[in-house]
Amino acid sequence: MTTTVSTDDLKRRMHGAVEAFRHDLAGLRTGRASTALVEPVHVEVYGTNMPLNQVATVSVPEPRMLSVQVWDRSNVQPVEKAIRNAGLGINPIVDGQVIRLPIPELTEERRKELAKLVGQYAEKARVAARNVRRDGMDHLKQDEKKHDISEDERKRLEHDVQKLTDDTIKEIDELAHTKEKEILGK
Repeated sequence: MTTTVSTDDLKRRMHGAVEAFRHDLAGLRTGRASTALVEPVHVEVYGTNMPLNQVATVSVPEPRMLSVQVWDRSNVQPVEKAIRNAGLGINPIVDGQVIRLPIPELTEERRKELAKLVGQYAEKARVAARNVRRDGMDHLKQDEKKHDISEDERKRLEHDVQKLTDDTIKEIDELAHTKEKEILGK
């Protein structure tokens, strides 16, 4: 007796939801410099739209400063324009082929907005984990109807799927709580 749903597959999919959430959190500005802050920036160079990391090296020389080392001198202006227009609230400073991005201090109002955004990202990740659980439960019920597994086996596997879901949601909540504390400075 075998089931069409594997717990490894469910774990992989739930882990994917957590990783997507981590990626969303990395893009939030907390007043500290992070290269993830400029990941969404795309630059119009060589007649095409390219990610910033394909035309420059981004580094964090100081806790509140990003440094963008543009590889080709002719791309400095397009890179500066792309950063300025990205809506990051950062004012680039051009120094030869290096563009410095000082990270301004966050206002209390902006901190609260970011904390709300963390909550929205966390809920999106929780929904993704619950969708994986629902898919797993549906597969188990179908397998029982096809007599591939017994009712006892289905209940045992449903318990495993629920435990996996609970652990994943707990991890998401812990990540969200940590990020909110970091943003609010508590």
